[in-house]
Amino acid sequence: MTDKLKFHKPKKFLKTPHIRGNREQLKEFLKKNLTYPKAAIENKIEGDVIIRYKVSDNGEVYEPAIVKGLGYGCDEEAIRLVKMIQYDAVKNRGVRVTAHSKIKIPFRLPRKKTQQKIKMVYTQSPGKEKSGKKKPAEEKNPPKTTYNYTIKF
Repeated sequence: MTDKLKFHKPKKFLKTPHIRGNREQLKEFLKKNLTYPKAAIENKIEGDVIIRYKVSDNGEVYEPAIVKGLGYGCDEEAIRLVKMIQYDAVKNRGVRVTAHSKIKIPFRLPRKKTQQKIKMVYTQSPGKEKSGKKKPAEEKNPPKTTYNYTIKF
């Protein structure tokens, strides 16, 4: 008897909606569409907002809820972004499926490149003259040579 056993990957009974694109495209989408709230900029607020939401079988995002928020308008902006995310619709043999998901949306203040200026002052007093005789006015206040350097980065 030559019975061959065939092993195959079992199919999932239900399909769940998937985000259009990959993770890198999602990060780029969030970065492109994120509008940092003015109140958060004024108060220098940074951090992550975590949102839990549901996705219908049509790919629509609904019922977003804040799991961890920052305040200062960041939570509302994160909810706005989550509602913009598009999922692919799925068909499941007449069964309606609701998928649950979480996402972390980072809020980072833009970093400004600042030019640092360093000012160095180098003062050198002249050496003794070989003649040995100095004028009385020069002995009290010898002339000084000053060099100024400005270094830019």
